[in-house]
Amino acid sequence: MSVNAMNTVRELAATSPGATRVFERVGIDYCCGGGLTLADACQTSGISVDDVVRSLEEAERAVQPGETNWMTESLAALSSHIVETHHVFTREELFRLERLLDKVCARHGENHPELIKLREPFLAMKQDLLPHMLKEEQVLFPYIERMERAVIGGRNIQPPFFVTVRNPVRMMMTEHDAVGDLLREMRSLTSDYALPPDACMSYQTLYQSLAAIEADLHQHIHLENNILFPRAIDMESKANPEWQAMADQHQCFGH
Repeated sequence: MSVNAMNTVRELAATSPGATRVFERVGIDYCCGGGLTLADACQTSGISVDDVVRSLEEAERAVQPGETNWMTESLAALSSHIVETHHVFTREELFRLERLLDKVCARHGENHPELIKLREPFLAMKQDLLPHMLKEEQVLFPYIERMERAVIGGRNIQPPFFVTVRNPVRMMMTEHDAVGDLLREMRSLTSDYALPPDACMSYQTLYQSLAAIEADLHQHIHLENNILFPRAIDMESKANPEWQAMADQHQCFGH
């Protein structure tokens, strides 16, 4: 799609090759805050919309051959990619970083109290993400895959216990927002992961790894919020238009 300042960040992230890399570099929230227009997002971040448009256009021209377009791949392939690439990485890093944070706090916490404060949002994020990913893997993603197979095979979709995919999607997106808030809190506490002069190798590794998991979570949540979930809702709505009315009457996921 052509880059326009009135497109939403979500639209650009989902359809413009390389857009997420540009947004990550300039600090525009494209996963949880994707509903803003590009113009509004740039104003909020205090950056030039013209500069960002040029960067997006350059990124689109420089797209690598063979780069996956998740707007056209199957929903099953996308959900598998999310689990195998992002869920696996997130689980491993959450446990590794908890141990590393404990080590760095024990060594440097007295001189750097921000490390002690960092534990609270990090542990809250871990506590939120582990059951969140499990719900996706055991309930939401399998339903999306079954629905897609039914649609492709011309069969009726069996109503799930949560009535419509809109209900778990709404819950997952709310939980994504909470994780986004915790990531911002962690970045604020660490002054954008700025290392003090006395930072040892473990301290440096901790901050580098926290920045890396943040970037991965941005991409992870983007794939769900901006591509998988809207496509699943659209597929279900077209296959069962009457379910749209049910979506506003029932919110029973997890009950």
